Amino acid sequence: MKINEIPKLRHLDQNNFFLIAGPCVVEDEIMPFEIAEKLVKITIKLQIPFIFKASYRKANRTMVDSFTGIGDIRALEVIKDIGEKYNIPTITDVHTEEEAVRAALYVDILQIPAFLCRQTDLLVAAGKTERVINIKKGQFASPISMKHAIDKVKYTGNQKVMLTERGTTFGYNDLVVDFRNIPEMQKLNVPVIVDITHSLQQPNLASGVTGGRPEMIETLGKAAVATGCDGIFLETHPNPGIAKSDGANMLKLDLLEDLLKKLLKIRKALV
Repeated sequence: MKINEIPKLRHLDQNNFFLIAGPCVVEDEIMPFEIAEKLVKITIKLQIPFIFKASYRKANRTMVDSFTGIGDIRALEVIKDIGEKYNIPTITDVHTEEEAVRAALYVDILQIPAFLCRQTDLLVAAGKTERVINIKKGQFASPISMKHAIDKVKYTGNQKVMLTERGTTFGYNDLVVDFRNIPEMQKLNVPVIVDITHSLQQPNLASGVTGGRPEMIETLGKAAVATGCDGIFLETHPNPGIAKSDGANMLKLDLLEDLLKKLLKIRKALV
């Protein structure tokens, strides 16, 4: 798959990486638009192709009473409206075959969570929607083993597949990014993205709240771009401290433009 096959993706500068960014989850009907508007302004200014990301429902929370969403259709309509208002591609997570079919009516890209990257029925159902499919590499998976996940989507005739690196399990409550994975997965002839926020999670702490190390976001981003990734994935929020999901590893929205400027300098040094 080539980047120019992503619907509505503005190729502002062909030499730049593309950015997938947004809040972890649709928390209400106002906040996602505020984030999207700022992201659109920043990425147009910096000539970075941009895809808006938000989960319409969080299915993999640590505790049973954690916030999961405002309602599936209501949240999907918010994401769809953002895509239409700003004429940008959108992406959301899906967890079951039924969700893939439903979400495909609202977004341009379906994302397969890392812990589901081996789920054959889900990958096939996602492929059949003919949407672009972004598969996150499992925290337990080798880069070359992701070929099998790609093949499951392509089995449906859908050739539009991307892979995202989001860290490998390192002990019980930590992740580490092996940057050898980027060129290894690029050998599979798909765009390779690096998730520089989820890769800093400290999952399933005893408190029941996932931790994170957001102070390392810039470090991971610089390394990812220097390694030659095709895209950067990150979650951002105006106030991560009050975010209803994954606040511990999100980037504060006000810090994003400065970070992207630094990453662009590295990118320009490579091309």
